[in-house]
Amino acid sequence: MSEKILVIGANGQIGTELVTALRGINGAENVIACDINDPAYAIRNSGPFELANVLDKDNLHHIFEKHRPTQVYLLAAILSALGEQKPKMAWDLNMTGLLNVMDFAVEFKVSKVFWPSSIAVFGPHSPQHNTPQYCVMDPNTVYGFSKLAGERWCEYYFNKYGVDVRSLRYPGLIGWRANPGGGTTDYAVHIFHEAIKKGQYQSFLSAQTALPMMYMDDAIRATIELMAAPAEKIKIRSSYNLAGISFTPEMLANEITKHLPGFKMSYAESDPRQAIADSWPKSIDDSDAQRDWGWKMEYDLAGMTEDMLVNLKKLYS
Repeated sequence: MSEKILVIGANGQIGTELVTALRGINGAENVIACDINDPAYAIRNSGPFELANVLDKDNLHHIFEKHRPTQVYLLAAILSALGEQKPKMAWDLNMTGLLNVMDFAVEFKVSKVFWPSSIAVFGPHSPQHNTPQYCVMDPNTVYGFSKLAGERWCEYYFNKYGVDVRSLRYPGLIGWRANPGGGTTDYAVHIFHEAIKKGQYQSFLSAQTALPMMYMDDAIRATIELMAAPAEKIKIRSSYNLAGISFTPEMLANEITKHLPGFKMSYAESDPRQAIADSWPKSIDDSDAQRDWGWKMEYDLAGMTEDMLVNLKKLYS
């Protein structure tokens, strides 16, 4: 039997690329893209699309009833920086949206659910280097503690209702196909666009702010590999640590300069996103993901930088 896959939040940085990848694997007609806004031309015209607000439970129920999905990817969320500007809205969307989807997963007997967590679940008292799967978790942003609460709900629905829910704690994600959505790590995408367009960029994070990052190609592959793994290999039902490349804005700027020698980097004197970044890990230990379902990163800093610049130059040419 072919899969029927529902991707909620299909217009976002992850969703845009995930829908394309899933349609390539499962057939366009079997992947229903959903979002609160009309999608990009490619997503709208390459397969089915539904307007969906995860807080509109009646409409969401209608979509589940109409399509009877076997898999659901819930990507709709308000991210860290934007969440601090609209904290109650962020909590409502991130939590109520998850619970609505999990309730329908039980009702419609959805075989698998994917929900993204984040390194934002860690906080100032978490170990900052090689942050382990299990440790002190004291996030101090609405996004962070909504993700931490979401992890507990995911494990709860697995244990109580048998929902095969799977999750990854994404690091900062970098891709060229879609714009980022208001997160603390967005500088690492903006810098490439500005380097090509203007030859300069002002980072809102300080030069030595190390954060775990990942190229979007790796993140999409990790998501699909996690969902394809046999259920008995998924040992963690809260969310798996996922590591990528840890680097600073200065390190990224230096790598870009190898390809664009005239590029200039400057730094803002102060930005509220700096405090968020300072509370997050500098590097992540994802040995559980490696052991349980064979995760392995492919893109390092040099490979990611080269691929980003090659593709963005084509877009701007």
